[in-house]
Amino acid sequence: MQNIAVYPGTFDPLTFGHLDLIARSAEIFDRVVVAVASRSAKSGGMFSIEERLAMVRECVNHLPNVEVETLDGLLVNYCVRRDIRLVIRGLRAYSDFEYEFQMALTNRKLAPNIETLFMMPQEEHSYVAASTVREVARYGGDVVSFVPAPVWRHIEQYFKAHPEQRIRTGGASGNAGAFDR
Repeated sequence: MQNIAVYPGTFDPLTFGHLDLIARSAEIFDRVVVAVASRSAKSGGMFSIEERLAMVRECVNHLPNVEVETLDGLLVNYCVRRDIRLVIRGLRAYSDFEYEFQMALTNRKLAPNIETLFMMPQEEHSYVAASTVREVARYGGDVVSFVPAPVWRHIEQYFKAHPEQRIRTGGASGNAGAFDR
């Protein structure tokens, strides 16, 4: 019997913190499924489900026991259909804990045989959230130290295709043209 875990999220965009948890999970479990949520309650997303799937796949293609799939609907229903009993969730800070704790208890109520494992990213990635990456990028800041190179290229392409999404400010930022490299 294989030891399978699912790591769900929107990954909009995938950060080094996400990638760290995926890689470390791949060392622990026989198989890890990265389940990319097709819809999100989070606002301000940048990428379509197809783009997010492509980014994640490109970043994990070196991990043979990691697969990437779409998550559409309740996570517990997905887990039951796939016979997955372990959910991996990342905790960056104490503020994440309250939300994640509530979700884990809700999932347990809906499907008592599914467990949640909380993991923390390496310290150097613990402060980076996808929403922060999106905001810094929208203001023209350099996000190369927050995301893997394939993701950075997708962000660069996004703003070339959607220049109206870039927020221009009147002050000198020193980061103007961060995507013009």
